[in-house]
Amino acid sequence: MRNTFYGKCQQLCYYDEDIMRLLFYSAILLMLTLPVRASDTTAIETVLDSLHQHSAEAKGKAYFSLYADNAMFIGTDASETWTLDEFKQYAMLYFDQGKGWRYHSVERHISLSDSGDIAWFVEMLESESFGVTRGTGVLQKYGDKWLIEQYHLTLPIPNSMIDNVADDIKHQSL
Repeated sequence: MRNTFYGKCQQLCYYDEDIMRLLFYSAILLMLTLPVRASDTTAIETVLDSLHQHSAEAKGKAYFSLYADNAMFIGTDASETWTLDEFKQYAMLYFDQGKGWRYHSVERHISLSDSGDIAWFVEMLESESFGVTRGTGVLQKYGDKWLIEQYHLTLPIPNSMIDNVADDIKHQSL
């Protein structure tokens, strides 16, 4: 009986050892990835802050350097789903005149894919011309550089106003 009990204890000890080894290596892996995620999040914050800064200063070349070549910009109007080239044509008319648009991020949430090369975000913005707006989008990491693949600017509509706004929109055509 003692041998059977001793054998079971030995089995459990080996099992516990395997679990401890797995937990140890998992903790090491987690510690190694956290700094990368933090630095990526900081880099993404910098891209988005620079985007708003360049647009406010009407720096078109710097502004568009933050977008990937195949990026999309989706504006507030239903007709504003633009390729990067289409958006450049529109925005450069303003930037070339020294006119930009000012958006200040007041809240931002960034998420990273498990692979660490795709990020998505949502940010609440304040603007003199529109008031509260929301920006959402996707960035992709190319080498060590994050670029915007899609940016979507929206006007969040308070629930108390949604019926009237929806009625107005129903009468519009694309």
